[in-house]
Amino acid sequence: MLKDRIDILLGVLLLICAAAAVALLTGQGSQASQSNMAVDKALERDIAYQAKVSFLERLYAPVSELQQAEKLETALLKLDELSRHYPDEAHGELLRGEILLQMQAVPKAIEHLARAVRMSGDYVDQNSPLSRRSMINQLVDVQLPKLKAAATQQTTGRLQATLKDLYYLQGRLAGGCE
Repeated sequence: MLKDRIDILLGVLLLICAAAAVALLTGQGSQASQSNMAVDKALERDIAYQAKVSFLERLYAPVSELQQAEKLETALLKLDELSRHYPDEAHGELLRGEILLQMQAVPKAIEHLARAVRMSGDYVDQNSPLSRRSMINQLVDVQLPKLKAAATQQTTGRLQATLKDLYYLQGRLAGGCE
């Protein structure tokens, strides 16, 4: 059957075509299509993240407005109402921490801020639109020396828990992870 060069050439080309078809069907033949899929997934992630940020800003806008108007008790009530619909939402915890900080309830504020950062690292990521890095950094810088000094004089469980939360926030600001 393979008597001349044309037959051999046609046979080799047929094998190459068959191998290429098998490679395409198994998904190994096109690196371009795989990179396009990776780009599509990255784009989907970015779009989903932007949608989440926009949703959170719209959802918590009444709380932020009340906070800026210094109607802090009303802002906490509105936040309680929203937390019934969206329990364990990190942004709600963050806003609660900010409001409690404005109300000078520092230990509770630290607790809520640490909980928010545990739920979402976006709040200490300086590239995130949700970032509160500078506020958290300032809180750690001011409160950590005070609480360390207080911890040497008394060792209550609440004080130790607050100090632990501050150390956690300090670690996350320094680039540490969970």
